[in-house]
Amino acid sequence: MTKSKRLFPDAGADLNNAQDVPDTPQTRAPAYRLAFADDDFLCRDELRPVRLQLELLKPEMVLDERGIESTIVMFGGARIPEPSQKSKAKTKTLADLSKYYDEARKFAQLMTAKSMESYGRENVIVTGGGPGVMEAGNRGAVDAGGASIGLNIVLPHEQAPNEYVTPELCFNFHYFAIRKMHFLMRAKVVCVFPGGFGTLDELFEALTLIQTGRMARIPFLLFGREFWEKIINWDALADAGTISAEDLELFQFVETAEEAIQAIDQWS
Repeated sequence: MTKSKRLFPDAGADLNNAQDVPDTPQTRAPAYRLAFADDDFLCRDELRPVRLQLELLKPEMVLDERGIESTIVMFGGARIPEPSQKSKAKTKTLADLSKYYDEARKFAQLMTAKSMESYGRENVIVTGGGPGVMEAGNRGAVDAGGASIGLNIVLPHEQAPNEYVTPELCFNFHYFAIRKMHFLMRAKVVCVFPGGFGTLDELFEALTLIQTGRMARIPFLLFGREFWEKIINWDALADAGTISAEDLELFQFVETAEEAIQAIDQWS
């Protein structure tokens, strides 16, 4: 089936045509700019709903065009170093947590190998695109010879795309809320490694969606029982009645990449 001929010029053609006009006070005026090509206009407060829609739509269209159907989500701290760099860690705890860089990398490599059995459509690794555990996840995908997604966000520090994200799948966000949606819209598994405020935010957001039935229950793996039980008293929440005892079954602890793979394989 042949593609039908356009009856009207596309937006790109009109944008090019708009450049080829006489230089006059009228054509230089902001009011004359095409709305979709006017950055000052698009960045106005009143256009926030449009920007939210665009941030939701752009990655969705790209992922659809690439045929990506499901993802393996990897959350974790940006400050966790590669083991070879742990001597530069700011704290002993961060140095000790460097072992999870290797586990994240190994897990991503194993999952990407599985993904390639579906030609990279299923079980595609997605991270926040930055350093630390995120870098390890994208790096593991490269180790397996596959693609991975990076959902970056504009921050004053700690956020720039790591070199292992597949360039065609490296996105950038202004809105945290839209970024979170893209993390979970195709999620088949959620893996959470030790991290800070951002990791905790993502952890509890996803758990809340599952707990409240707004998202289907999926394998939800926390790497590093000692870390998670030290910073969060899960049993105290259940004992207080602020969560149900059954809510503690929404996630499970794992220590290694192999243990995580086994937990996913046993999921029913």
